Amino acid sequence: MDQPEDFCSSAESRAATARKILQETLERLSQEQLKRFRHKLRDMPVDGRSIPWGRLEGKDELHLVEEMIQFYGPELALDVTRRTLKRADIREVAEHLKDQLKGLGSGSFMLLSVSEYKKKYREHVLQQHAKVKERNARSVKINKRFTKLLIAREGAAPVAGAPEPAEEPQPQRARRSDTHTFSRLFGRDEEGQRPLTVLLQGPAGIGKTMAAKKILYDWAAGKLYHDQVDFAFFLPCRELLERPGACSLAGLVLDQCPRRSAPVGLMLSRPERLLFILDGADELPPPGPTEGAPCTDPFEEAEGARVLSGLMGKTLLPGARLLVTARATAPGRLQSRLCSPQCAEVCGFSDKDKKKYFHKFFRDEWVAERAYRSVKENETLFALCFVPFVCWIVCTVLHQQLQLGQDLSRTSKTTTSVYLLFIASLLSPAPTADGPQVQQELRKLCRLAREGLLGHRAHFTEKDLERLELHGSKVQMLFLSKKELPGVLETEVTYQFMDQSFQEFFAALSYLLEDKGNLRAPTDSVGALLQADAEQRGHLTLTTRFLFGLLNTERMRDIKHHFGCVVSEHVKQDVLRWMQDQGHQRAALEGTKETEAPEGSEELEEEEGELNYPLELLYCLYETQEDAFVRQALRGLPELVLERVRLSRMDVVVLSYCVRCCPEGQALRLASCGLAPAQEKKKKKSLMKRLHGSLGGSSSSQATTKKPQASPLRSLFEAMTDKHCGLNSLTLCRCKLSDSVCRDLSEALREAPTLTELGLLHNWLSEAGLRVLSEGLAWPQCRVKKLRVQQPSLQEALQYLIGLLRQSPALTTLDLSDCQLPRPMVTYLCAVLQHPGCRLQTLSLTSVELSKQSLQELQEVKKAKPGLVITHPLLDSHP
Repeated sequence: MDQPEDFCSSAESRAATARKILQETLERLSQEQLKRFRHKLRDMPVDGRSIPWGRLEGKDELHLVEEMIQFYGPELALDVTRRTLKRADIREVAEHLKDQLKGLGSGSFMLLSVSEYKKKYREHVLQQHAKVKERNARSVKINKRFTKLLIAREGAAPVAGAPEPAEEPQPQRARRSDTHTFSRLFGRDEEGQRPLTVLLQGPAGIGKTMAAKKILYDWAAGKLYHDQVDFAFFLPCRELLERPGACSLAGLVLDQCPRRSAPVGLMLSRPERLLFILDGADELPPPGPTEGAPCTDPFEEAEGARVLSGLMGKTLLPGARLLVTARATAPGRLQSRLCSPQCAEVCGFSDKDKKKYFHKFFRDEWVAERAYRSVKENETLFALCFVPFVCWIVCTVLHQQLQLGQDLSRTSKTTTSVYLLFIASLLSPAPTADGPQVQQELRKLCRLAREGLLGHRAHFTEKDLERLELHGSKVQMLFLSKKELPGVLETEVTYQFMDQSFQEFFAALSYLLEDKGNLRAPTDSVGALLQADAEQRGHLTLTTRFLFGLLNTERMRDIKHHFGCVVSEHVKQDVLRWMQDQGHQRAALEGTKETEAPEGSEELEEEEGELNYPLELLYCLYETQEDAFVRQALRGLPELVLERVRLSRMDVVVLSYCVRCCPEGQALRLASCGLAPAQEKKKKKSLMKRLHGSLGGSSSSQATTKKPQASPLRSLFEAMTDKHCGLNSLTLCRCKLSDSVCRDLSEALREAPTLTELGLLHNWLSEAGLRVLSEGLAWPQCRVKKLRVQQPSLQEALQYLIGLLRQSPALTTLDLSDCQLPRPMVTYLCAVLQHPGCRLQTLSLTSVELSKQSLQELQEVKKAKPGLVITHPLLDSHP
């Protein structure tokens, strides 16, 4: 109870001391010097503000001291006075003031005030961030709404050294985002170094902003970085970039403080004790030729982009910690702006976390369980709920539909369909008479969204809404939220979409809506969206996905039904033609470069965004959920190549769907791709079963055969067996294939209707893995004609592969280049080649080291089977 009194007492004491020092300092000035001091004080803004001249003109020393203390606060007024004296060239008095401040105890006077202010600031942050607003403007406590997410610290590229043949590849472990996991973000790396910058990446709606706000809240509550960080600040990048006028970092910090008298200069004087959270840094545009150098002074007034660039590039407060959140659309471009970042990926909800979220949302346990089960029955929709924002939309719509006795799980399969259903549910209560008016408002809202997206704007003025006659409209009330931003002269009222993804959805919808008069959306502008350059592509990623999703025939019918809007049919054909042209252009481009770049290639690192682009095209096709459209589009992509991509579970779902729809003659190549582990379903044993096991009943359970665990690529291999799948060639290169992957691939080889070529190149196969693959290749229904295996580490295990030649009905070409074949294995190979059941026509042994005896044996085989072509540099090319 005494602490507030002590705080006030010490604050009053410091204010009195500061007032005394200031008065003594100004009394040392002559009238001419005092006049010069007042003028310099007026022209020296601090934190973006300065004392108005009307409060300075003609004031004597005593009144001037009171004005400064009232405006700046005691500690900051001392610092401002010292710097103003230097600018006024009154250096003798300035040095005297500096000596007086040192005499207070080497800055302990100032540090004490900061230490006490830290408690006040923490209380302010706790109060400001105790609740978060949901998209429907409902405020909920952050501790009750926040559901733990999976966060994985990013390791090295998945092409590192091979594991031992028998071991499973160990994926980067994802941890739930509790306080312990958050504290590990700034943990020491393998070399014992603690990063100052952490980049938290993930797709739209995955929960990056919520996680960042929870980190700020936990810090204020004393649970996180308690002994390492004195002050933490949350800076939304988009708002900062759209902020009118110039600003300084000190001014931005002051905006977050409870009072304008905060000792900002002292707070920033120890940058190693500061944490800046930059939310949405992917909004920062690429540096242009007219952009100034990044800021170096926290008090410098500059554009928001320069302030952000200074923080990210460590030219501004280089010792401060940074937590940067960004969409993972173009990580290479963003990482180039950051100084040695530690990267982490927000992976969203696990299945267990999804259930927790449903129960937190619905609160009523019976309703929550009913809602959860109805969604879980739809595997595709349930998978989409790993994104928290999609989970929120599903719960919101499901809450409404359960009340009406309807079922969401029957209609939604993609993110686009979920958003469309959500928007329709908000507009559906409108009276029939208001239908035409709401439809017209919707078109205008779509236009506003598109204009903002292409202009990199998320905030709209009242004039923007009035220009489109949206001010006070129903769609404004439903989809736009009002926000106040600090302006140059006064607070500016702005509007923004309830979430950035809704602006992107409505922007995509604008390309499909035909309109009358001046508001008609030019359909040819869809080409500008699709043909954006690499820098713009990341900014437009989600919009492009939504556009593809809206092209689905059923979605187009939904738009007509729910909104009464006429949909432009020829946009679909325009998109299809672009897709096919894009595929041909990329095929020509990829044909001019080496596809098997060496490990660690710098070129691959530089082109990371471009390497992921084919996967983004597949995501767009997946959103359509229209098999015929996907099949036509893939004709322009005869070979799908995914390189250096860490395939998430959703990535595999998307890839599997596209493979299921691919046309005949399609090729797929996965090179240096990491694989996320398949999610295990752990079932808890009942107490009686556990007791039974401990009392000797374990023998029966051991006798039960355990079903093999699904591999991360099982759904992909199952898609290959679909009767509509036209996949002709599959190449897996440097992908560290586990035994479970080999087992699922072996099963697919027995049924794949069109797969005739298989390449297994440097995948660190184990002996067991190669054996099970050989069993699949030897299956009577296997159609593989050409097989390439490059695996130097396997020698004895090749006997399984060679043995299948005696019974494989289709295999005619075998490439064992770069394999190691000891002499006994060559002898065995020659015997198999002469077996009556062997149908092999071509054997390639390029780069295989062979002894003279082995070469002679192979030469004898060539003589015995003149129709068999064996290629090796030391073998006679003629039979």
